[in-house]
Amino acid sequence: MKLALHLYTAVWRVLLPLAFVRLWWRGRAEPLYRQHLAQRLGWYGGGSSPSEPGNGPLIWVHAVSLGETRAAAPLIAALRQRCPGMRLLLTHMTATGRAAGADLLQPGDVQVWLPYDLPGAMRRLMQRFQPRAAVLIETEVWPNLAEQCRRAGVPVLLASARLSARSARRWQRWPSLARVSWGGLRAAAQTQDDAQRIRALGAAQVEILGNLKFDMRPDAELLRRGAQWKAAAARPVLLLASTREQGGSSEEELLLRALPAALATRALLVWVPRHPQRFDAVAQLLAAHGWAVRRRSVAPATADTAVWLGDSVGEMAAYYAMADAAFIGGSLLPLGGQNLIEACACGCPVVLGPSQFNFAAAAQAAQESGAAVQVGDAAQVWATLAQWLDDDQARHMAAQRALAFAAAHQGAAERQAEWIATAACPQSNSQ
Repeated sequence: MKLALHLYTAVWRVLLPLAFVRLWWRGRAEPLYRQHLAQRLGWYGGGSSPSEPGNGPLIWVHAVSLGETRAAAPLIAALRQRCPGMRLLLTHMTATGRAAGADLLQPGDVQVWLPYDLPGAMRRLMQRFQPRAAVLIETEVWPNLAEQCRRAGVPVLLASARLSARSARRWQRWPSLARVSWGGLRAAAQTQDDAQRIRALGAAQVEILGNLKFDMRPDAELLRRGAQWKAAAARPVLLLASTREQGGSSEEELLLRALPAALATRALLVWVPRHPQRFDAVAQLLAAHGWAVRRRSVAPATADTAVWLGDSVGEMAAYYAMADAAFIGGSLLPLGGQNLIEACACGCPVVLGPSQFNFAAAAQAAQESGAAVQVGDAAQVWATLAQWLDDDQARHMAAQRALAFAAAHQGAAERQAEWIATAACPQSNSQ
């Protein structure tokens, strides 16, 4: 087991310069990546300590990116109710996650980058902040993080835990690393299937407590904004959300090749790529296919706009509120899908591609409820969207079913906050 961990760490050290090169490259589009670089190695300056210590426990919540940060919001709010005086250490790996996480902070909290998974870096984080518990959101289990928490006596709790069959097989190829990472960990699994896979990797305690993303409430201002955008568009709106690329192929290209000319004249097409660093590339691709592209950052969509590029971060609920129906990306290419719950919570029926291994349970439940339709390729995406445009009653029913689906699965944040409080602040939780 120690040999496997040493080999893993050695690989990390070899690749570390490339990791910093990648940060600098991503910083071209998202400057936040170039800030606080020393934190990526566990070096935290004087301004990184929690202020106004108080008497409450310091609870560390790691939300790797934007989706996990949004999911963590209702959990953090519920934790503050159960652990009076709680101070929050909030960590991320992506710029979008860190930007969104700033809104969750209160006096006494601190927000930093999670260091790369090296023993010294993780040890410095533990020594600096001395958290009462480490709460990881969804999938962020790392060998050195787990080992340094164990040495420091910090319980590791995986909230809203999910583990696809593909990821489980990858862990099983390295059983020694799996034991280091998952042995002793406590997990609140989203589904029975997730729980079984996590138990098989050696987790000490696994409960099924649901998916935090069902407790994400769309911001009322964003919903109003979306309604205003829709009124200005003055025609049906089809949203292509969270589209991605892999290995030189892009979902935008697949969809553009299959797009029926007649459909393009009937609706405003709104494209929102998953990653901000791709905004410019997608704009260029759309232009290369002959589209006059208007960008959210430049001008609003109007009745004469053919294609609107959603090149903004943090407005996804507004885009869903604007749309009559949406395709959710990460699913035409073998990427495992993206979160469909936010769309449903906004009353937007969705079309999903064939790849859903990261969200299999939610995708299946959404289909069974009538909130989503899964198809096999890009041509079928457009065909399904066109059917909803042709049938107002069917589209309205799908929208109502989407809202009902999202509401029916709420409550995970309260359940998991109680579960975390038992480990992180048992005295307060018992009062």
